[in-house]
Amino acid sequence: MALNAKWQEIIGEQPAAMSLAGVPAPDGGGGGGPDLKADVGPWHSAGNTAGELKTSTTTSVTDLDTANEGVTGGTAGFDSSAALTEILGTWKTRLTNVRDECGRLEGALKAAGRDFGERELDTQQKVAAEGDKQSGPKKEG
Repeated sequence: MALNAKWQEIIGEQPAAMSLAGVPAPDGGGGGGPDLKADVGPWHSAGNTAGELKTSTTTSVTDLDTANEGVTGGTAGFDSSAALTEILGTWKTRLTNVRDECGRLEGALKAAGRDFGERELDTQQKVAAEGDKQSGPKKEG
């Protein structure tokens, strides 16, 4: 059974036509229209959001330390003092891990956007050059 027939049997519709950079396949396949929309912007936006979260989390760790200054001295001898110290440690660890991961993601997402943009431009230039080759030399006159 052909792939398209199997797809139609399973899904109930024909698979979507595909094309690369809006260039139809040489054998007439593909959709021929630019049906893939991609943009570098969301990568940079996500990276910026991760950076903002990193900054916010750093501030939260500082606020947590500040809010807990002197708490153990004022609650010496109480069972709650040990519990507060334990909770402070686990929250600092969690917030520090979140901060570090947001920092890693900020760089990774921005790099992905940059790399994607460079590859997209390179691909567009290659497709345009290939199109120029296929159309042959221009005749004057």
